[in-house]
Amino acid sequence: MKRALHHALAVAAALLIALPLALMLMNSFKSPGEAQQGFLALPREPGLAAWRQAWAQLSGSFAVSLMLAVPAVGLSALLAALNGFVLCKYRFKGERWVGLLLVLAFFLPIKVYLLPLAITMAKLGLERSLGLLIAIHVIYSVPLALFFRNHFLAFPDELLQAARLDGAGFWRLLWRVVLPLSRPIFVVVLILQFTTIWNEYLFGLVFGPEGARPITAALAQLSAQTETGARAYPLEMAAALLAAAPTLAVYLLAGRHFTRGLVAGAVKG
Repeated sequence: MKRALHHALAVAAALLIALPLALMLMNSFKSPGEAQQGFLALPREPGLAAWRQAWAQLSGSFAVSLMLAVPAVGLSALLAALNGFVLCKYRFKGERWVGLLLVLAFFLPIKVYLLPLAITMAKLGLERSLGLLIAIHVIYSVPLALFFRNHFLAFPDELLQAARLDGAGFWRLLWRVVLPLSRPIFVVVLILQFTTIWNEYLFGLVFGPEGARPITAALAQLSAQTETGARAYPLEMAAALLAAAPTLAVYLLAGRHFTRGLVAGAVKG
């Protein structure tokens, strides 16, 4: 009885969470006039006009977000693994302060970084570009080293010492021993970073180039009005679903590995 109640509550919670997504999907197949008449009603004549219009307006920004997310996610994950390994297995003066600063930076909101970054960019004479946006996301992700540091605490020092006796230097130790044993936490960081960078809005709006802004910035500026001035809800729904599709796909394809990585980190920690 208790188990059935838990299952019923889980199903109810899942349906409640999925309801907004279902309403968005349903209304994206309507015409603007039909959506104005009834938001909760099923489409009488489903069509793909809103999807075609949304893709026509967002396809360029979609490609920009891919060119931003792929290198930024990879570089930030590698940098976090490197910093986490150094913080965990090497002792240096001020390491506790470094760890404390990383914890503090991890919880600071993104708005805190906008003004210092803008001032630094102006003083260095840097122009808004995709490369600058990638560098900013990599720098902003430095606190992710804490994920790897906590994971590396479970690594026995004897294993690393044996590799050093075999002639492994720092980089070989990192690439041949540490990273292959860190796949679960690496997957977790990759998924978190991809979701964060893909859905990030402020950095893309402020530091992204005018003609090539990420999809979230383009989505916020989407002109979703009909000729009569009414809101074009089907276009808005289709555009929002297109923008969310990559993150949904990542979680659907790698969600099992994400869960395993979190559980492995919890057990080892």
